[in-house]
Amino acid sequence: MGVKDLEDLKKLSMLRSQIDGISVEKILSTEFPTISADYSIANALSVMKESNYQDLPVVENGMYMGVVTYSSILRKKSVTLDAKVKNLIRNIQTATVDMKITEIAEMFIKNNSRQIPVLNGKKIVGIVKRNKIIDIVNDIKALKEIKVWEIMTNPVEAVKAHDLMDDALAIMVANDIRTLPVVDETDRVIGVVGMREIIDNNWKKENKTIGDLEKSSRSHITVESIATTSAKTVEWDVNVADAVSVMVNSGFSTLPVLESNALVGVITEYDVLELISACRERDMLFVQISGLEDDEKDYTDAIYADIETMIGKVSKIYKPESLTIHVSRYNEVGGNPKYSITARLFINGSLIMMKEVGYDITKTMSDLIKKLEAAVIDMKDSKVSFRNRRK
Repeated sequence: MGVKDLEDLKKLSMLRSQIDGISVEKILSTEFPTISADYSIANALSVMKESNYQDLPVVENGMYMGVVTYSSILRKKSVTLDAKVKNLIRNIQTATVDMKITEIAEMFIKNNSRQIPVLNGKKIVGIVKRNKIIDIVNDIKALKEIKVWEIMTNPVEAVKAHDLMDDALAIMVANDIRTLPVVDETDRVIGVVGMREIIDNNWKKENKTIGDLEKSSRSHITVESIATTSAKTVEWDVNVADAVSVMVNSGFSTLPVLESNALVGVITEYDVLELISACRERDMLFVQISGLEDDEKDYTDAIYADIETMIGKVSKIYKPESLTIHVSRYNEVGGNPKYSITARLFINGSLIMMKEVGYDITKTMSDLIKKLEAAVIDMKDSKVSFRNRRK
């Protein structure tokens, strides 16, 4: 079976039944770190570093309040490290033990989280980790047979070995990703650098503010000096199950994808989650726009009009499954933010990720949507080229 077979409603229904026949209890983790709302940011960072958890559930008097993430901490540059984490709590979606796996997989996509809290009422009873969800691929024959090239992310962001840690961090924050391949001068993959390495090398007790974390990362620490050089890679034409096994067994969430030793993409836990989520039963295209502030929501009608036009065109080529758009802002001068908008379109079992930057939110969004449309057309030609190589 390939991703193309997901368009067959009968096959998709059978696959969905197999996935959702797996209980949440089977993949539930009941041992995990938590913090209270009165923890300082410095203490939260210490827990992250010691536990290898980048998302920490916040619990008060046994009741779940939300999560604090490393990426959300980094965005608060002027906040002191002795400030309480209660102002950084994110209210992400939570799950219950009776939910379907495909539904929880979609939660990961919407929240861009590493784990989803599972609640019984207001009490957290466990978490579902991303690697537990993707590991079910090995139990589903139809998913095991899908090839890496069908769901990998391409084009791919990468950093050079001599780049600074700050360069890697800037790419991660701007693109809302947590791992990057590291390449040498000939673009050969020599390792990966992730948020784990950033945490280990970026936090020092003498720092006073979040901004100091960034300053310390500019102190000539190179990517090469902190990267994981034992990084695993996979070939573009192997089965997804093989890639998932490498991820789960090695603890890597991102694998560079090679063709004849050249970097042609990456496959991530997120890509596999989108594959599983695509099997969820729905009557219409799933669209999620996050990051808009209250005074920007007046633009949503124009944004959705552009999306509707784009979907109408690309549907003639491939069937779109989901579209998630996230709005970030930076370089605020005189109250005028610069927008960084990222989009992830899951279509025909593949992921297209695009980014656009600009000062006018409606124009920036419109330009991004046009790029998505063009990418679908390019993807059609690319898929044909990859298929021909298998023959």
